[in-house]
Parts: sequence; structure tokens; C-alpha cells
Amino acid sequence: MFEIISSLTRRARTTNPEIAIVGAGFAGIGMAIRLKQSGIETFTIYERADRVGGTWRDNTYPGAACDVQSHLYSYSFEPNPNWSSMYGKQQEILDYIEHCVDKYDIRPHIRFNAGVVGARFDEATAVWTVDLDDGDRIRANIVITGTGPLNQVVIPDFQGLDKFAGRVFHSAQWDHDYDLDGKRVAVIGTGASAIQIVPAIAEQVASMDLYQRTPAWVLPKGDRTIGPLEQAIYNRFPVTQRMFRNLIYWLNEARAVGFVVDPRLMKLFRNLALRYLEDAVPDPQLRAQVTPDYTIGCKRVLISNDYYPALCRDNVQVLDTGIRKFTKTGIVGDDGKRRPVDAVIMCTGFKASEDILQFDVIGRNGHNLKDVWADGPESYLGTTIPGFPNFFTIVGANTGLGHSSVVFIIEAQVQYIMSCLKEMRRKGADWMD
Repeated sequence: MFEIISSLTRRARTTNPEIAIVGAGFAGIGMAIRLKQSGIETFTIYERADRVGGTWRDNTYPGAACDVQSHLYSYSFEPNPNWSSMYGKQQEILDYIEHCVDKYDIRPHIRFNAGVVGARFDEATAVWTVDLDDGDRIRANIVITGTGPLNQVVIPDFQGLDKFAGRVFHSAQWDHDYDLDGKRVAVIGTGASAIQIVPAIAEQVASMDLYQRTPAWVLPKGDRTIGPLEQAIYNRFPVTQRMFRNLIYWLNEARAVGFVVDPRLMKLFRNLALRYLEDAVPDPQLRAQVTPDYTIGCKRVLISNDYYPALCRDNVQVLDTGIRKFTKTGIVGDDGKRRPVDAVIMCTGFKASEDILQFDVIGRNGHNLKDVWADGPESYLGTTIPGFPNFFTIVGANTGLGHSSVVFIIEAQVQYIMSCLKEMRRKGADWMD
């Protein structure tokens, strides 16, 4: 049921509502820019860190880059004609976000070092009370979260991990003070971050034990440098960049047909991946170890040109045994073998499907969103949740995609939120549920 509640005594507030945006990554910044473009200035972004960037601020591991083409992994209203390569690197993407913040004068609206720890809706006043981690409490008519799903790291509770005397850190919490030169390193996990980290450090370390639970389907990465001439064309004729972006979008979108309509259509990609694997990994035993046994597309398809070559190095060993326990000096696998290591890099992912918002959200009738989502998160268009008026999530429940750009999804959600605000203003409404 779609419900809009109006009150003549409070219409002035809905004309210029106080809006609290949680998070200063792509989602929060994109929302803020759109609000400002529409003439709404009464918003504040609450960011728990001391700078903007979200995922691209936090993930600074060696080799960090995007697996979506740069021209699509950017705002449609702010194309960057000067991308240096087809797939943006971490620092370049972070610089782009900073550029957008400054160009659209969003920085004065950001409150840094202000993490949100709770939010409660008051039906009597149609106001959200938002608690911050510094003890401050603010009030807002509308709350929009843009925290994203990839910000709470997962470190498995391995037996004996607390007794390990070496260095342990997660890929998203990279220890840049630790020198990996000549070290014996264990990398746990073979997902999206691992396939970038492994080749980036393989030449540097003395040895690497790569613990693999499930092999990933890997396709070659069609990366290339974007030279000065191409950049000049995009600068001089912006329509050419828009056309190229549209082409990338539709080529990526075509893959979704195989994901969601008929998996048999993924056979083409499967054959391509298998040919790539055979060419890149000549050792039949290693090739068997890293060959997936599930339909391509059931898990995230990874792209890399240097992952397989790194696995073929003499100092790299792929281990598909599980981990039994940690000792003071290393790891004991399920095969019973003890393998000494100096450092362990956890490429073990994030809590992407649980506790998405990381704080209590109390809606109508005192309902806690964590309880409402106890059996799994649900929302309309990934954005609105029944029983939680004037509360919007960007990159929330079930909005992840495995074939295209999350920035495109963000812009679609932002547009939907703007249409809701417009409708509330038109009707003089206090809230929309």
C-alpha cells in the first residue's frame, strides 16, 4: 500500500525539508548533487570518516581498480573525458569523487567524523531523530542512507588466529606500514580483491600460499590506456563520449539476459573463460584446481589479465584445502600440513547481505528494521521500506548487480527519491510510506 500523510499545519516544513544523508561515497554525493541541482539546500551528509570516497577511500590495497569501464562507472551528468584507462584505478576514481564534491560545492554540506548509530521515526511530529557516534542528536524530516554493502569486513573466526604471531590484515584495511618484501605470505580468498592483490604482490614476496574455497570464473580484462588524442576528442566533442558510454552500457546489459532469462546463453562466456584458462595455465593440475564446477554467472565473474600468470609463478601455491587452525608461526590445513607464514592477508569479503545499515532504524509502531529484515532484506525498488516513512536506502536490499555499473543503479534510485520528494511537496505531505 502506498500511503501519503498530509497535515496543513506542517506544510511549510515539507517545502524545504531537513534531509539527513548517511555516507559520502558515490551514493551520498550523487544524492546531494541532485538535491542541490533541484534547489534543495537543506541537507547534511553525515560521514563517519574524515574524507569522502566510501569504498574507494577505504580500499587502497595494491592493484585496487574497478572492474566496470570508467566511462560507465561515473555519473552520467559529470562525464570525465580524461580517464587514463578503460578501467579506473583506485586513486583516479577517488580523485573523480573529490572533483565532483568540489565542482558542485557539496563539501560545506558534509559533516565528517560523524557516524550514524541509530534513527527513530516519531509519527506525532513526522520527524526522524538521528543519533551520532559522538553523542550528538539531530532531527530530520527525511533520512537517506548511502552506506553501501561493502563496508563491514568479514574475518572468519579461525581457530587459533589470536595466537598467530605474524601480521594479519584485511584487504580493505591494508597495512601500508608492513613491508611484504621477502615475506612468506598467505592470502585467504580468491574473490574480486584477491585477483588484484595476488599479481600485484607476487613478485615482491618470497612465497605465497593462496587458500581457495571456490574457484572463480575469470575472463580477460579488456583494459587499455586512453591516450591524449582520444581524450582530446572527448573534450572537444562530448557527444562522442556519451555515445561510447551508451555502447558500453548496452554491451554490458546484454549479459544480463543470460544471468536472469536463460543461463544457457552463458555458454558463450563459459567457453571463452575455459579457452582463456587453458591458454594462461599450462599446468593441468593447477588448471584443474582453478576450474569452477558451477554455471558461469552464479557467482561474480571476475576479469583479470595477470591473475592466472601470477598463479603459475614458482613462488605461488594454490591450496584448495581448508584451514584447520592457526599456530603461532603459520597455518595448519585440513590436509594436516603445517605451513609457516609471516603475514596473512584476508580477502574474505564483506557482510554484504546482513545488517546492511549497521545501526538500529525504528519506524512506525516501534518496529526495528533489523527485526523486519530478520528473514532477509526486502524493499521496493531497493529504496523504500513499508513501515519506515521518509526513509530511503540507496544501494540497499537486493540492488547488487554482476554485469554493469552500480553508479547507474545509484542514479536511478536518486531519480526515484526525487520523484517521491516532488510528490510529497505537491500534496503538502508530511510523510510517504
